[in-house]
Amino acid sequence: MGTAASSGFSTETLRSVIEGDSAANLLSLYADDAEIRVVDRNSQPSHPTVLHGRDQISAMLDDVYSRDMTHKMEQCVIDGDHVAFSESCRYSDGVRVLSESMLTLRDGKIVEQTTIQAWDE
Repeated sequence: MGTAASSGFSTETLRSVIEGDSAANLLSLYADDAEIRVVDRNSQPSHPTVLHGRDQISAMLDDVYSRDMTHKMEQCVIDGDHVAFSESCRYSDGVRVLSESMLTLRDGKIVEQTTIQAWDE
């Protein structure tokens, strides 16, 4: 599974920006009106964290990519304008994070993302 229908969005592109060290490169995959919903221990399904637009998404990505951690895309499936992927992260102290995300694309840009994440405690 490689490329979303005629959009230029690909597994390889997603992997390179996730595993890279630049929040700006990952932000470039999002549409201006994108929305991210995050569900985790602190933001449960009834009250997820919701980020609207590139400014809010940029602030979150800047925070995440400023941390001393590595990111690895484990798996990715693209079906038309829908993408699902698994990401594992590891902080320098050994703490691990696992996330699963579902994306919706429009014109090759991410417009909706739901992420469920868990980390070592």
